[in-house]
Amino acid sequence: MTAFISFILFCQVLGALIGAYTTIWSELAYIRAMRDGKIDHAERAHLRVIAHGLRFGMVLLLISSFALVVVAYFSHSILQPAFTSTYWTLITFSLLVVYASWALSRKHISFALGSAIAFTAWWFLAYITIGWMPPLSFGGTVGFFVVATGIFYAILQYARMLATPRR
Repeated sequence: MTAFISFILFCQVLGALIGAYTTIWSELAYIRAMRDGKIDHAERAHLRVIAHGLRFGMVLLLISSFALVVVAYFSHSILQPAFTSTYWTLITFSLLVVYASWALSRKHISFALGSAIAFTAWWFLAYITIGWMPPLSFGGTVGFFVVATGIFYAILQYARMLATPRR
C-alpha cells in the first residue's frame, strides 16, 4: 500500500511541476510571439500546445489528490486530508487556476491579471505538493498569495514591456 501511496504522491507532484514549468514556458512563448506585435497562426498553435500541457498537469494533480483522499478514507487513516488546511489550500489554488484560465479564455479579466494569477497559483501548487510552502494558516497563505501575485504581476508586465516593440 505504501508503494501505491508513493506513486500517487509522485503523480501529484509531477502534475504540479508540469503546470508550474509550463507557465514559465508559456510566458516566454507569449513574449517571443509578441515581439513582432501580432500573434500569427504558428505562434497560436504553439500556445495551444502549452495550454494542453497546463491541462494535463491540472488533471494529473486533481486526480491524484482525489486518489489520496480515497486511499486515506479506505485505509482508516487517523488524519484525513479534508481536515487539514494544506489540503484545502491545494484545492483552492487548483480551482483558482481553473477559474483564472476560464476567465482568460472568455476575456472576463485582463490578460495581465489572469496570467499573473495563474502563474502564481501554479507555483504555489508546486511548492505545496513538494512541501516547500511555509506552514501558514489558510488566511496567511491567501495573504501571501495576494502579495506574490502583485509582485509577479509587476515583473511579468515589465518583461512584456521590454519585449514588445516600441512604436
